[in-house]
Parts: sequence; C-alpha cells; structure tokens
Amino acid sequence: MDYDKLLNTSVELGCRLMSSGAEIYRVEESVRRLLQAYGLDSPEVFAIPNCVIVSVTTPEGHPITRMRRIAGHGTDIELLERCNELCRRLCVQRPPVEEAQTLVSALADHARQYAPWQVLCGYGLAPAFFAPLFGGGVGDTLAALLGGLAVGLCLLYGSRLIGSNGFFRTAVCSALGALVSLVLVRFGLGRSLDTVTISVLMILVPGVALTNAMREIMAGDIISGLSRAAESILTASAIAIGSAMGLAAGGML
Repeated sequence: MDYDKLLNTSVELGCRLMSSGAEIYRVEESVRRLLQAYGLDSPEVFAIPNCVIVSVTTPEGHPITRMRRIAGHGTDIELLERCNELCRRLCVQRPPVEEAQTLVSALADHARQYAPWQVLCGYGLAPAFFAPLFGGGVGDTLAALLGGLAVGLCLLYGSRLIGSNGFFRTAVCSALGALVSLVLVRFGLGRSLDTVTISVLMILVPGVALTNAMREIMAGDIISGLSRAAESILTASAIAIGSAMGLAAGGML
C-alpha cells in the first residue's frame, strides 16, 4: 500500500472538514478513523483552526508526517455533510487508496454554486426576518432588507476596494449597514433605528464560530477554542467600531 498517498488523502479530507467549519474533534476523529480503517495503528492527529498535522508509523516502522496549513475559513454545512458521508463510506468499504484520493479530490467539484443574485437575496432576506423578531414593523422589515442588500453588495463586490483583511472588511460593512439604516429611518421607511440596525448587523455576527469556540474550550481543545474565541471577539469589535463610525457619519449629515 502507498502510505504516502493514504496520508495525503487523510490530510486533504481533514482540511476539507476544517475549511467547511467542522469542529476540531470532528476533524481529528475523522482523520484518525480513516487511517485506522486502512490498517494503521495509533495515528497521531493534531488540528487547530489554521493547521492539520498527521503522523503515522507504517507496518515497516517508517514514520511519516504531513502538515497542511489552512488559509481560509467559513461555514459550508453541505460540504461538511458530504465530507462526513464520504469518510464513513471509505471506512466501511475501504476502496483502493487511489480511488479514495480521487473521491476526496472530487468533493470540491460537486460543491453547489449559487449565482451572485441568489447570495444577495440571502443577505437581504436574513435581516428582513430578524426585524420582526426584534419587534419591528413592516417599515422596519423593508429597511432591514435594503440595509442587508447594501451590506451584501459590499461583501460581494467591495473586496477590491477594502481588501481581504477580515477585520477591516467587517468594520467597513458594518459602517455601511449602520449608515444605510440611519438614512432609511430618517426618510421614514423604518420607525426604530435600533431594530433596523441590529437586524442588518446580525448577518455579520460570528455566531457559529463563537459556539464552536465555547464547545472546544469545554471539550479540552484549549488552543483551538481560544483561537476561535479571539477571532470572534475581533469580529465583534469590528462590528461595534464600524457601526459606531457609520452612525456618527450619519449624524453629521
């Protein structure tokens, strides 16, 4: 058996899981089970949000280690589910390593792609559903929808102007959302500035990342938990700073 290919396949699967928003325990357990299914005893797997390290010892006693750095993060539940299903299938069926490597590489090829207008509609509809939850009326809902569309446009098409830095991008988008909310309320479309602003900013809140951080800290994965918690706190700080700047700019108009 080609253990180099097997190790590369398992590390690739772990990176796919991590980039789709999987918990640390899920990444480590999936990689470990896959390697054990192919006959490797006691593989060592270590994962943090930005890196996956896997070390195994072949039956001949030769140690092999792979390390992969993960650049981007996100939450893709569909990809996460496909990775889980493929890992279970590989552990049960144990196809040839070359076939398993092909199946893992094909995970990204079957990812569902959404048109920009569909993504933009999602950014608009999410605040529109939050507004009634926070006690807003019809006008507040419409204002939140327009504010969400403005933030969505900034996220989709503003990367060339605001760069790829997550903190700065979140601050700029939250400032734009707060400013648009203030302008719409002043023109009479919404009644409550607080309701509209909070509804718009909800699409920037890192809820999944913060939940995973708390879970990992309680599960004993302190390094990854603190890393995710710090990232969530920085994102929340960017939202607060951006919204304050947007409201201040609107107040001077």
